[in-house]
Amino acid sequence: MRRVQFTAALLITASLAGCASGPSGPVTARNNPSLYSVHQPVIQRNDYVLDLDASGDSLSVSEQARLAAWLESIELRYGDRLYVDEPRDYPAAGARAGVASLVGEYGMLLQPGSAPIVQGAVAPGTVRLVVSRATASVPTCPDWGEDQVAPTVRTSSNYGCATNSNLSAMIADPNDLVVGREGNVNRSSQTANRAVRVYRDRAQTGASGTVASPGTSGGN
Repeated sequence: MRRVQFTAALLITASLAGCASGPSGPVTARNNPSLYSVHQPVIQRNDYVLDLDASGDSLSVSEQARLAAWLESIELRYGDRLYVDEPRDYPAAGARAGVASLVGEYGMLLQPGSAPIVQGAVAPGTVRLVVSRATASVPTCPDWGEDQVAPTVRTSSNYGCATNSNLSAMIADPNDLVVGREGNVNRSSQTANRAVRVYRDRAQTGASGTVASPGTSGGN
């Protein structure tokens, strides 16, 4: 039986609202005198949970099929973080390896460390897979609440909505908006150099002596 549990948490990035004051009181979208937008991405996390039978410290063929079907049903994708939780004092290294092997077929890896806390303890003879998925959005956008152009110099009430809404839609892993990732100078330079090398070494269009031209349609 499949069990899915959702846990939502709002993680709001730095915002001017409520923590700064302007000439007309707390800074809001309608009296913001700065170039910092009060419309910031909101990160919501959903935890999907599945308990698997790990009798004999392994996953049976039927449990592997059930896990594969479950991963398909939640549309496992990049940015999801996968954890295996084992019952206290009953480690199941074989079952963990079985889960890791199956999710590896999706190009995913199990996360090290403890799984997110969800309701209910893991029963002996089972392992729990927790898929933590974050989504980003700007729920306060668009904001066309102002009635007219104010006589004071300030940004509009919708200021920042386009930039932050696009960022929320394009970010591959919304968790990066909260914590970010450690950089690697050597790896960054290698990645940049590889892109330049591919661009330079690629055969130019028309190098074979022919140049493709767009076709035309219609006629008299």
